[in-house]
Amino acid sequence: MKILIVSDTHGRLDHLEEAADKTEEFDYLIHCGDVEGQEEEVRDLALDFDAGCTIVRGNNDWGSDLNRSEILNLGPYRIFVAHGHEYGVSSGLEPLKKAAAERSCNVAAFGHIHRPVLEEGEDLTVLNPGSLTFPRQGNRKPSYIVMEITQKGQALYTVNYLGMERERRSWFW
Repeated sequence: MKILIVSDTHGRLDHLEEAADKTEEFDYLIHCGDVEGQEEEVRDLALDFDAGCTIVRGNNDWGSDLNRSEILNLGPYRIFVAHGHEYGVSSGLEPLKKAAAERSCNVAAFGHIHRPVLEEGEDLTVLNPGSLTFPRQGNRKPSYIVMEITQKGQALYTVNYLGMERERRSWFW
């Protein structure tokens, strides 16, 4: 199973379309918020790839009826998805980690800070795909994450940058 994880598109779909095309076939699209009114367009893009889709509400999704968080069961993984602003992720990840643990999740995906994060813990992997529109990490390249679940249930995470080579990291549960 291949999962495309994105965040912070802020009303621009061109980079999301490019990330989807580069990922090619994927089974699920997770958007960690700040779609700014383009929920339907994001869902339609997922449908174009015959993929499922989950989108959560970000701090810039004013008036949206999206949920603030979602829990997904994909393969052997229980994934907590939230934008992160309500958990103070700009100041640290502990409240987000606590929320994921309270929900018995082994992956927490979030957005908001506009830079990629992959942090392995004994019981929880925390990831942020960065931003496809306004990246804030040193290289200032739009980024996203591809999570692949192998036949044996192993999760492989790849941080991808538009216009750059990717960085591969993987963890075993």
